[in-house]
Amino acid sequence: MRARKCRAKLKPTNDSWRVDETYIKVKGEWMYLYRAVDSDGKTVEFRLSPTRDAVSAKRFFRKALRARHAVPPRVINVDKNLSYPNAVGKLKKKGTLPKECQLRPIKYLNNLIEQDHRFIKRRTNPGMGFWAFDTAWRTIQGYEAMHQLRKGQVQGTTRGDIRSQVRFIAQSFGLAA
Repeated sequence: MRARKCRAKLKPTNDSWRVDETYIKVKGEWMYLYRAVDSDGKTVEFRLSPTRDAVSAKRFFRKALRARHAVPPRVINVDKNLSYPNAVGKLKKKGTLPKECQLRPIKYLNNLIEQDHRFIKRRTNPGMGFWAFDTAWRTIQGYEAMHQLRKGQVQGTTRGDIRSQVRFIAQSFGLAA
């Protein structure tokens, strides 16, 4: 619920996306956390999935395209994962993704999202994983919401302005600062 309050007030992203996945341990097994940020470092979307294939990538892109704060991409930068071209091709054919959207599988362009993954890893690694998928998903939603707030992605806040961030939390959740 708290993540929804934060998501409702997100500033729009730009049309240059960086997409990648990272690993999170759930019930002793590795799950894949798909994430997308724009060229300014603003989070576009994230999705936890038990598999790393074209179906999961397609679901992630559909979710990202439905996000209210996300602008349809002009270009999507990905690593060399073969599931991305397949998923993007299907979405273009179906008309969900604009035909003029360019897919660029160039590894070094994703340095921005690789650095953004560190934030999630710093939170999840000390806990040595999660015991349930739902717990992992809810916890990651909270981590991402707070990260978006710190990055100044929420309306009425700016990066590094702690006072505006505290004010947003106090107003949204009815907490005394």
